[in-house]
Amino acid sequence: MESNEDYPRTALTSTRHKCAACFKQYKKKEHLVAHMKISYHSVHQPQCGVCQKRCKSFASLREHTTGSLAKGSCSKIFAERGCTLCTRIFDSPASLSEHLEICCLPAPFPHDVMKMPWTESQIDINGSGRIPEAIAIDCEMVGGGSDESLDVCARVCLVDEDEKPIFHTYVVPLIPVTNYRNEVTGITEEHLRDAMPLKEVQDKILQILYNGESIGRLRLNGGKARVLVGHSLGHDLNCLRMNYPDHLLRDTAKYPPLMKTNLASHSLKYLTKTYLGYDIQSGVHDPYEDCVSAMRLYKRMRSQDHQTRGMGMLLAAQSTSTNTFDSWKSKELENMTPDELFEISKSNYKCWCLDSGHLS
Repeated sequence: MESNEDYPRTALTSTRHKCAACFKQYKKKEHLVAHMKISYHSVHQPQCGVCQKRCKSFASLREHTTGSLAKGSCSKIFAERGCTLCTRIFDSPASLSEHLEICCLPAPFPHDVMKMPWTESQIDINGSGRIPEAIAIDCEMVGGGSDESLDVCARVCLVDEDEKPIFHTYVVPLIPVTNYRNEVTGITEEHLRDAMPLKEVQDKILQILYNGESIGRLRLNGGKARVLVGHSLGHDLNCLRMNYPDHLLRDTAKYPPLMKTNLASHSLKYLTKTYLGYDIQSGVHDPYEDCVSAMRLYKRMRSQDHQTRGMGMLLAAQSTSTNTFDSWKSKELENMTPDELFEISKSNYKCWCLDSGHLS
């Protein structure tokens, strides 16, 4: 299938069909339709503030505006008035400077969370008053097994949306520790002598997350259960021997807009520096710092205002398990304009901006 995003206008000898999202051009309308079916373009994709092109991820958008292949007005304008953190374009360098004071966040203030023992009174179990919509989690792993390669959870921390630590404890390892990985974890044998048994840790975490909701409602639509935020959540939950519904997980390592152009995951360290503007994990890893960074990334993505209207608003609320184009006949699709094709297209992931409406 032939496509050309920057095809010279002088070389065009026939009508070319241009994608309304990524601007790729095709000789035949059927080729554009085939492109739309597999591209999952939507208003939720990162968008260039200059030319309005939509990109698969923020990494792709950065390549478009600041990468080695960046060119033209987009590159020039972004260099003058673009925020390197959130990629927004501003009216003037002065407006950009004011924005950066807010957009570039300070590193989390260190909390000596071990001196603040967790109690049930620190969270709202019964749902009275303000309910934190999301909880961030981070675990520190020590090494187990004869080759020290097995990850064993030895420390866990949870924070709420206000960056308040609501649960933190050392965890009794399930198997003997063969490497404390002290240079990274800061954990010693002494820390684990009075650690909490894993079963008790699991119960405490689930009590926080379930928020009094029934398992049936939790699995159906979440109810008043809390969203769980983290980086590589599958790994943390596996080491905790826990499960939590996929529709309530917000993983900064697996969220498409935050991934590399080849859909590989970035490290939390990279994401924090690139999108929040500060450094983490420069020495011993602090689970509180990692929790806060993951939460800030989630909230920054959630706060994006993606304008949806008409059919787009309806599709935004639908499941991403089916392809929208399957419900249309080929001739109907080929008779649509590029804008109409884009209007009925939808993402193959749930945008976190939809949480702001669902959870408010």
